[in-house]
Amino acid sequence: MTSLHKIALIGGSGFIGTRLMGDLLQDGHDVRIGDIAPSEAYPDYRVEADVRELESLLQACADCDTIINLAAAHRDNVRPVSLYYDTNVTGARMSVAVAEKLGIQRIIFTSSVAVYGHQHGEPDETFPHLPINAYGETKSQAEDVFNEWVKEDPENRTLVVVRPAVVFGPTNRGNVHTLMDQIVKGRFIMVGNGENKKSMAYVGNVAAFLKFSLGLPCGHHVFNYADKPDMSMIRLVDMICDRIGLPHVTGLRMPKILGLGAGMIFDVISRVTGKNLPISRVRVEKFCASTAFKADRVQKSGFIPPYKLEDALIETIDAEFKSSKSTSQKTSPEKAVG
Repeated sequence: MTSLHKIALIGGSGFIGTRLMGDLLQDGHDVRIGDIAPSEAYPDYRVEADVRELESLLQACADCDTIINLAAAHRDNVRPVSLYYDTNVTGARMSVAVAEKLGIQRIIFTSSVAVYGHQHGEPDETFPHLPINAYGETKSQAEDVFNEWVKEDPENRTLVVVRPAVVFGPTNRGNVHTLMDQIVKGRFIMVGNGENKKSMAYVGNVAAFLKFSLGLPCGHHVFNYADKPDMSMIRLVDMICDRIGLPHVTGLRMPKILGLGAGMIFDVISRVTGKNLPISRVRVEKFCASTAFKADRVQKSGFIPPYKLEDALIETIDAEFKSSKSTSQKTSPEKAVG
């Protein structure tokens, strides 16, 4: 049984934080959200705090024994690009400074598999960091900041770095939702052969693993997080179509080179109009890439994800598109067995 903690949940008003907050409160932990954004679900637990500013962060973390840092600038097109550095790297430095001032000995940090960039094979936690964009680069730099902190006193300090694959779930407007939305609206075209594998992470399982990591011993722990088994893009798209009640759309395919060209055109339109469009060169690259990651350390840790991947996808489809051509009643994701 994990002992109860007093936790500062930095960036806790967001998608993962809201889910994690509910899980932590249910277990009896004393939790305070520190965020510049209001918490719609837990307004009474939130104090206004900016991860980039020491004084407000000190207030959010006062009397706590654990910092969980979820704060991040993570969209593909954040402008100015310096916001990635300010939030991800400066935020890490401020978190460490607060921990040192307040004597906090446990930090849990959500990084990203974006630190690996595009590498051959399925990266595990030992792979080098070769990020290809500002988000991955600044997440890698933030890890360096936290690594130095735990190295100073590894026998008494605990650092847990969790690198999730693409996270999805109801209400999230990330890449998985964009894919589902394009299929529902009849705007989807398969780019490439569709055999590329995708690692994904359901928000309920990510939150459960972050909670689980509170019980890890002192020292430095690094985990990729992905719900297994990975799906091919064809399998994922066909599954979405089946659940919504639409014919399969994977027969008609666009060569990758044409898809990249279309993405570049949309990039120009986006810059001219100032609008964030659902198609971009970066998103086409991500779509066509095999983004599969090993998560063996999670399995060896003793953690059992509470939800099965396919059930979580079905629950997300039903929650977001129940007014579309759905074929059956809404269900909750089934708890995994064994």
